[in-house]
Amino acid sequence: MEQIEFDYPAKRKVSRRAHVGVVGSGDLEVLLEPADAGSSHVIIRTSVDGFRDTWKAVLDRFFAKYDGVVRIEINDVGATPGSVLLRLEQAVEASEQ
Repeated sequence: MEQIEFDYPAKRKVSRRAHVGVVGSGDLEVLLEPADAGSSHVIIRTSVDGFRDTWKAVLDRFFAKYDGVVRIEINDVGATPGSVLLRLEQAVEASEQ
């Protein structure tokens, strides 16, 4: 089990929490909540060690478009990068409804 953390600059306030996905059967869970700091903080707990660079690439792509000040927790059991990006986008959509 590996834990990875990243910070990204952000400026837009987010008002609602979101929870998408479930851990199990190769899926992942994303918890998104508003933060008070001027940046976003991401914590990843994954069962697959050694993929820090892949996680960074996926999150860099996500935060190139998303500027919400949030705290994101990702609990992963081996999801593909495409699935991770999809779940992140679903969490944003759920928090903005």
